[in-house]
Amino acid sequence: MTQHHPAAEVPSSPALPDFPMRRTCPFSPPQRYAELREHEPVSQAVLKVTGRPAWLVTTHEHVKAVLGDSRVSSNLKLPGYPHQFPIPEEMLREVRLMLLSMDPPEHTAQRRYLIPEFTARRMRALRPRVQQIVDARIDAMLAQGGPVDLVAALALAVPSLVICELLGVPYEDHPQFEEWSALMMNHDISPQEYGAAVMALDSYLDKLVTAKQAAPGDDLISRFIEKNREDPIADHTDIVTMARLMLVGGHETTANMISLGVLGLLEHPEQLAAVQADPELLPGAVEELLRFFSISDSGTARVALEDIEVDGVVIKAGEGILPLNNSANHDESVFPDPDTLDIRRAEARSHLAFGYGIHQCIGQNLARIELEIVYGTLFRRIPGLKLAVPLSELRFKDEALVYGVHELPVTW
Repeated sequence: MTQHHPAAEVPSSPALPDFPMRRTCPFSPPQRYAELREHEPVSQAVLKVTGRPAWLVTTHEHVKAVLGDSRVSSNLKLPGYPHQFPIPEEMLREVRLMLLSMDPPEHTAQRRYLIPEFTARRMRALRPRVQQIVDARIDAMLAQGGPVDLVAALALAVPSLVICELLGVPYEDHPQFEEWSALMMNHDISPQEYGAAVMALDSYLDKLVTAKQAAPGDDLISRFIEKNREDPIADHTDIVTMARLMLVGGHETTANMISLGVLGLLEHPEQLAAVQADPELLPGAVEELLRFFSISDSGTARVALEDIEVDGVVIKAGEGILPLNNSANHDESVFPDPDTLDIRRAEARSHLAFGYGIHQCIGQNLARIELEIVYGTLFRRIPGLKLAVPLSELRFKDEALVYGVHELPVTW
């Protein structure tokens, strides 16, 4: 069993692996995950950003158990929280918690205001608009002619346009907030660069929220402001912080899944042919691609509020925990032959790509619709789509909290 180290202590043991671990193949989790699931489902690693130890939880069963446990906290201000970004100390003291980092009852209250914005019914009503946006972007690709970078032409553009419309953010500002967002998702920047990106985005959103408080529109931020006037649960800074989470979370993850999903299908032509032949397979294909890539592997970081036992291992109060979605989604006991992409996989919907428990992704219905429409429309309208460069030349986001590909040159 791995030796216990207090949360604030830097372990001297060279045996502890570093985290994050890199994927050796762009389509597979780090190889160490399978070894850990089999031999040591709850083990320790050293966080590269802080040099501190944290517990890695790797099986589907135990990841669900941790994410559903009220004795763990999402509060990133707590000592021992396993930070994966170089957040400056003074900023950590001052930072306002986002929905992702809140515990009940604050989390419950804010989520209650947001859930109606993302119901399945509201998302179905949005489908025609998403279809229009996707068609317009593909029109532009076809007019330009190949090769084009699918990340810039489609993967970033579609979710950015959709989330801008939902939030009431002027789309012409999106190049700037995408730049800030990319910095905020990067493990490898300095604490000063991270802090500057957050402050710049918050300054922009502060002005936007102020304008909506004076003149509300028909958008998510305005409706949140109106509800909050009737039953106050948040101050101005809370609303700015909520808007940042929605803006960054609403496009960063979906954009990466669009490009990776397209790449995954191009590299598995028999799976792509099946989807092209039978569009009814699309919803299942989306679930399987979400499982297969599991792009937000450790975005579900937690810290123990009291001693808890997971698989016979005692995690002490104040120690950081990383329940690894990518490992859980490749657990052989739940997903037979997990490293194979199988769009007909019956158990694909058991994936934890959107997390689990009270913090499960609030925008998952929106993400599913965007992915389904993009994959279906792209391969229907450009059936001869193919990579314009060898797979080996693609640059993957190994350094980011959300996995993806920097550029995806395609032609037809």
